[in-house]
Amino acid sequence: MPVYTVHAPTPGGADLRATDRFVFVRDGFHFWAMVLGPFWLLWNRLWLPLIGWIVFVAAFDAGLSSLGVGRGSIFFANIIVALLMGFEASSLRRWTLSRGKWRQLDVVVADDEDTAERRFFERWSQKQRGIVNDQWAVDRGGPPPTRNLPGQQFSSPPIPAGGIIGLFPEPGGSR
Repeated sequence: MPVYTVHAPTPGGADLRATDRFVFVRDGFHFWAMVLGPFWLLWNRLWLPLIGWIVFVAAFDAGLSSLGVGRGSIFFANIIVALLMGFEASSLRRWTLSRGKWRQLDVVVADDEDTAERRFFERWSQKQRGIVNDQWAVDRGGPPPTRNLPGQQFSSPPIPAGGIIGLFPEPGGSR
């Protein structure tokens, strides 16, 4: 099962108003980071790792070429660098978040990101219940009272001897 780390944007912890900004980073191998390394870095807005990747690959290829290594070996070495990018992509993303004053809140094990979000927020909301006064929650009370339930005291007005019809005056008559 994949492991997700949960990050919050505020340095002091989590706030109820910031829950829509929480980031879930899946740990493990990222195929698209391996295949399209610089584009994956651009897509995830990882600017410093992108600059580092460009500088590293250029210096690595130049160093191998200056040593007289053949093109096939350089290509194989670039495949190894791409594999490394696939394995370390989530670490680069976590590192970038930590540089931006994000704080890691929790680690969640789940099949997919939706399940990870559900598990995290169930656990997190139980912790927050005693700490935060949630002004948005409204106690609406119990259901409205109903008639003829056992244990409920309900008294109806007595019905006159003449029945319900006797309650209404007859036409032309007076009471």
